[in-house]
Amino acid sequence: MSAFFKLVFTIGISELAGVSGSIFTVPAISSGWYATLEKPALTPPSWVFAPVWTILFALMGISLFLVWRAHSNILQNIGMLPMWHLAFFVFAFQLSLNVLWSMMFFGLQSTAGALVIIISLWCAILATILVFGKISRVAAWLLVPYIVWVSFAAYLNYSIWILS
Repeated sequence: MSAFFKLVFTIGISELAGVSGSIFTVPAISSGWYATLEKPALTPPSWVFAPVWTILFALMGISLFLVWRAHSNILQNIGMLPMWHLAFFVFAFQLSLNVLWSMMFFGLQSTAGALVIIISLWCAILATILVFGKISRVAAWLLVPYIVWVSFAAYLNYSIWILS
């Protein structure tokens, strides 16, 4: 498989997670539910979220590509599990939590449940950064904007939960 195809595939997988999350987000914003929530002063306008998430999902895909490309050079193992298997697992887990957060917050309109998920998501992103860092420092650094944004999103989620 060519490197270009791997890159397109990994970005596509990541962006697909974003599209999956938007299935829950768009109706909640369109229906006005999100607009009715009390939000903290630092809440950005709704239009900011789509471009930011599109960029973050692309960075996640590029990061995954770098790990996939480097996996054949990895000799380290954690127990019987090769490092790159662990890297793909933690990546898939955090990506699943990302979609689950959208489903909980926007789909089920549960700010408390979403808060639990976003804390778990933050921990999973940190684990992904640490594991990716053992394979590719660049791959790990590409995930830093993601954890920063999720930290901000956790603040927003917490604030909305408290205010609503």
